[in-house]
Amino acid sequence: MSGVAVQVRGLSRAHRKVGRVIEVLRAVDLDLAPGDRLAVVGPSGSGKSTLLHMIGLLDRPTSGEIVLDGRPVSKMGAAERAQVRNRTVGFVFQAHLLLPEHSALGNVAMPVLLAGGSHSVANARAEALLRAVGLGDRLHHRPGELSGGEQQRVALARALVMGPGLVLADEPTGNLDPGTAGGVFDLMVQLNVQLGSTLVVVTHSRELADRFPRRLLLADGRLRELDAP
Repeated sequence: MSGVAVQVRGLSRAHRKVGRVIEVLRAVDLDLAPGDRLAVVGPSGSGKSTLLHMIGLLDRPTSGEIVLDGRPVSKMGAAERAQVRNRTVGFVFQAHLLLPEHSALGNVAMPVLLAGGSHSVANARAEALLRAVGLGDRLHHRPGELSGGEQQRVALARALVMGPGLVLADEPTGNLDPGTAGGVFDLMVQLNVQLGSTLVVVTHSRELADRFPRRLLLADGRLRELDAP
């Protein structure tokens, strides 16, 4: 795995609601080198998730450009965007979105199988990552048999199983108690350092954000650097 360089230029996103135009993002610029770790904080509704979804090719900007490893992606067609997203980006969401009928191993192996990988390769990758996140003894447990923190660690392993160069996490610990949240957060950073991926985390917690070498505040549709903790 190698980290993805990210360039965002003049990124804007607006919604029309009841005859009004609501600007969520206003000409946002952002540069990330391969392997960078960034936390984005901001008030609820400030557009943090919108920014993450556009960088991860889940949404399109109203204007502006996103470049991943020198490749402009904002104006790609749906099929090409999906291909780049599946090969390049790993997502971790606040809701873990695990498949309840599958074991931890089955959930983590699923992206590899959907990409055409064999069961042996998918299971080997999944097991290695589940052991890396401390769930080697929970491989065959279903989500309902796991704690909230364990479920989120399964979701983290699933996000990494395809070897993405860019990992995007949207309030990944928002549903966890503070102690569990801190452990999951630290694990995410540790794996990022080991694997060399570029990591962007959206969080409402300044305390968790302060564990990152770089922090940005998103407010009034614009990004600005935060002072060091």
